[in-house]
Amino acid sequence: MAELPILKRTIEALRELDLVVDERKMPRAEGGVRADAWLRVKKNRQEANDYVVEVKRVVTPATVGATVAQLNQFAGTFDRIPLLVTTHVTPPVAQRLRELDQQFADTAGNAYLTGPGLLIFVVGRKPEEKPLRNRRDRLFTTAGVKVLFALICDPELAKAPHRAIAAAAGVALGSVPAVLAEMKRQECLLVAGKNRRLNATRRLLDDWALAYARILRPKTLLATYTMPNFAGWANWKLPRGEARWGGEPAANLLVRFLKPGVLTIYAQKPPARLMVTQRWTVAGVPGTTNTVEIRKPFWGETLKPGGEFDTVTPALIYADLLAAGNARCIETAKMVYDGYLARLFPTAIAVNVDS
Repeated sequence: MAELPILKRTIEALRELDLVVDERKMPRAEGGVRADAWLRVKKNRQEANDYVVEVKRVVTPATVGATVAQLNQFAGTFDRIPLLVTTHVTPPVAQRLRELDQQFADTAGNAYLTGPGLLIFVVGRKPEEKPLRNRRDRLFTTAGVKVLFALICDPELAKAPHRAIAAAAGVALGSVPAVLAEMKRQECLLVAGKNRRLNATRRLLDDWALAYARILRPKTLLATYTMPNFAGWANWKLPRGEARWGGEPAANLLVRFLKPGVLTIYAQKPPARLMVTQRWTVAGVPGTTNTVEIRKPFWGETLKPGGEFDTVTPALIYADLLAAGNARCIETAKMVYDGYLARLFPTAIAVNVDS
């Protein structure tokens, strides 16, 4: 297991906090959800807390939402508390995780653990060693994220020639063979002879959402604006074929649940007519509420990642919501998954390729 050194260091760090930590029998996949370990943790002679562990090499503010969404799957699958184990949790990330009631521990001894007879909250410790690289990193490069997004939008592309995949993903043709080979090694792509098929599971979708938030999404932001009539956004007319709703407004249109605080629009440039009619002005502080953000499409011209109501594809809406990282957006992301993605990306693990 590639995550084993991180897990072992974290167990040692927890024991230095005077906790009794026992690693239980390695879990098997349950309902398609595969955990990295089971731990039993207790303080002195208090009642023990049983955890199901997910190991992540790095967790950043941008990936908190997607990480918590993955761990929430464990709560419904295993009769144990989900525990995030990682190399280092910074104080801002620790606070976000605690607000979301997500328990965690890292190799430096930072931890948030709570349960019967147990309450630990340690932050501010720095790791002594550099984070270990993960084999998964070899897939999730910028080109890898783009290629995988194209396949998520159109799984039939997996069977297509490399040139067609490159055009849909918006990447150089020469990068496609290496990405597909790595996908095959990591069982994201199932290959039998000349037949290729995307191993379309929820785990793959969530891993892509994590990588998108960390690697590609920060590069897509073009500009952020404020306007006097933010509440009237639903009546705006986006230029057809040139702009699409993403993130919170797209989710509102799909599941009618979340009241947007940030309006995400994917477009090559800010819609000029909207800027004039709605009196947009450049926002002083990006990321604040009641703003509109323009994000540049990152896919190729041959890919059509559109959804209903002038939105981007549900997979991208799902990823944007998780990147927001707050509880309401994570809850809404689950609704988008249940309504639009569960059938295409189930929790069950595919094990063979159709002949």
